This record gives sequence, structure tokens and C-alpha cells, in this order.
Amino acid sequence: MFGIVRPCTHRLSEGLRTEWMAHLCGLCLALRSDHGQFARVVTNYDGLIVSVLTEAQSERTAGWRRTAGPCPLRAMRTAPVARGEGARLAAAVSLVLASAKVRDHVADRDGLLKRRPVAAAARRIAAGWDRAGARTGAELGFDTALLVDAVDRQSGVELLAGPGTPLLTVTEPTETATAAAFAHTAILAGRPQNAEPLAEAGRLFGRLAHLLDAVEDQEADAASGAWNPLTATGTSRAEARRLCDDARRGIRLALRDVEFTDDKLAHVLLAHELRQSVDRAFGTTSCSHRADGTLPDGLATPSDVRPAGSFGPPPGNPYAPSPGNPYAPGPGGPGGPSGPPPEPPRDRRGLIAGCLVWAGLACTCQMCCGTFNDPWSHRRREGLCNSANCGNCCDCGDCCCNCGDCCESCDCCDCSC
Repeated sequence: MFGIVRPCTHRLSEGLRTEWMAHLCGLCLALRSDHGQFARVVTNYDGLIVSVLTEAQSERTAGWRRTAGPCPLRAMRTAPVARGEGARLAAAVSLVLASAKVRDHVADRDGLLKRRPVAAAARRIAAGWDRAGARTGAELGFDTALLVDAVDRQSGVELLAGPGTPLLTVTEPTETATAAAFAHTAILAGRPQNAEPLAEAGRLFGRLAHLLDAVEDQEADAASGAWNPLTATGTSRAEARRLCDDARRGIRLALRDVEFTDDKLAHVLLAHELRQSVDRAFGTTSCSHRADGTLPDGLATPSDVRPAGSFGPPPGNPYAPSPGNPYAPGPGGPGGPSGPPPEPPRDRRGLIAGCLVWAGLACTCQMCCGTFNDPWSHRRREGLCNSANCGNCCDCGDCCCNCGDCCESCDCCDCSC
């Protein structure tokens, strides 16, 4: 899966994490239902934003969720998934944009696509995705020709671009495509008055996606000799960062003019997570937690302070007698004269048994995308995908998203929005 909005699950509250997964799985299952199993490979994180925006503007109905069966990517668990026109529009957009990405790789002769038979097969797959996206789009009243035309114009724009060409000239086709997709969510939700601000948000989102893709690929493109908008136009990374920050702020302002039914998840993805995406692309990811393990002023308490590099509870005996200590020995403490009884040790598995359990966890993807008990020590661990994008995340959930307007300077989320 690909996309610029890849939220660390530790930054989402349990409710928002469930909602985000519902839209991601809903997009995947909509692709399977309408276009077959192979179409699920185009599932991407940015496409589900179309589904999120549609639902955020819509009134809740009885059939807005369904329970999906066990899936290896959910550690063989069932889950509620999004359904309806939003998920299908997201599927159509994902197909067309994935087709464009494949054709772009064919044109750049990337990897195996240098071989003519492989390139020919890739073109046929891309053409099939175009037709499939057009069918679903037509059923929803969305003309995917707008996306195809924008994608086709991209190659011509790139051929004409050179040193001194404004960078926004290169990003214009992507902006046009995403603006059309965002605006149509207002039509599906029955709120046509939202189409204009959503088109503006989509235009800026397309610009941001194009720029971040260029920033992340610049070094690899230089090594392989592939075309890169920053290199071709002579744009500095500082200027690209300025354009990205402007686009991010513009998206936030545009969304303020949209009438939502429930915009909590949309706000987290398009305000908070976009900042994380920009920081990640430019290598400036930061967290409001300080290096010494404390929180910013106003959030830390004396008992929270830890020596730099240390983990676990504060030093000392937590069961030592002290005023107001509920864990102190004695009649008032839960542990009695000697404190709470120690947890009995759990038996470690042997080498062969642990390897068999490890194989089972790996084959069901629990080690990648779920939570699991360590095959040998039984300790609870997070899957690789759950923490791959986390870094030093703040684990704040949606602390500043419960209010109507996001706070101007949120110490917990460090969102500055």
C-alpha cells in the first residue's frame, strides 16, 4: 500500500483507529467486489480519504457498516468495515490513479519494466484498471475522464518543464484530478454547497502529494537518471518545503468552510497527519516528548520525570510507606504486609515449539499487522506495521480533536493547528 497519509496507529485513539481501519478495509473490499481479487493491490492510504470525506458529510444510516470476515491482514479477525458510495468512489479513484502510476513507471523504464514483454503486460493491466474505474465512476455520476485527462497531460507537462519552470506548473494535473475527486464527495453526500471548498482542499492535497513524492524520490531518481520535478525545474528543497507548508495550511482553511456531520477522523488525517507526512518526507519529524522523557511544561508532573534514557517506573520502592500511598504495606494497602504477590513466571517455549508458533504467526500476518504474544517469552508485542511509521509518537489519541475547533497550539499533539 502507498500514500502520503500513513498514520501511526499510536497517534489515533481506539475509536479513530477503528474508524480508519473500517475505511481502509472498506476500500479494499469494494475493489474486490466490483473488480475482482487482483484489483485489491491498488488499495492505498490516500484513496480512503475520499471515503472518509463522503462519510463525514453524510447522515448515519443503518447500513453504513457491515461486519467483514477474518482477514490475514487483520490477524484473522472480523471487523466492521465502511460500505456504500464513498468506498466505491474511493475504489474508482484508486484504480485510475494506480493505472497512471503504472504507466509512469513504464515510461521511466523502472526495474523489470525495462523488458518489453513486462512493459506490455503492465500497459494492459493499466488499461483494464482505467476501464474498471470508469465503469464504477459512471455508476456514481463521476466522470473519471477528468482524472485520465489530467494524468495524460502530466507527461506533456514534464517534457516541457526545465530550469526556471514554476514547480506548480508541473503539479497542476495532479491538483486537477484530486480536486475533482474531493468535490464529488459533496455530491454523493447530498451537500453540493461543500463542493467548492472541497475542490480547493483536493487541489492543495494533490499538490502536496506530488511534492512529497518528488522530495522522497529525489535521491533515488538522481541515482537512476529518472525525471524528478525538483531537479528538472531547479527548485530547492527549502522552496519545496515552503510550498508544502502553504498547501497544508490551505487545506486546513478550506475544510473550515465545509459543513460536516462528523469531521473528527477527516480532521485528524488532513490536519494532524499531513503535518507528520511533511515532516517525514523532509526528515524533520519531531515529537512534543523531550529527550529526557518528560512532557512539555504544564503536562509533566514531578512523578513523571525520568533520568535521560531510562524506562519503567520511577526509582525507589513503590510499596514503601508514605502518606497517601495506597500501595503501602499494612491494612490499608492492597498487598498486605509484604505488598502484592509477584506474578508467577510463565514458562518459555523451547526452540522447536517457538519456531512453529513463529511460523504460524508469520503466515497469518499477525507479526506484521496485528498484536501477538512473543513465540518464546509470551510477552505481548506490536506488529511491525503498527509501529513502522511511529518513531517517537506522542500517543495522544485525539486529545485536541474533541473540541469543535482545533486548538491553536496543542502541546499534546504538537499540531500547531
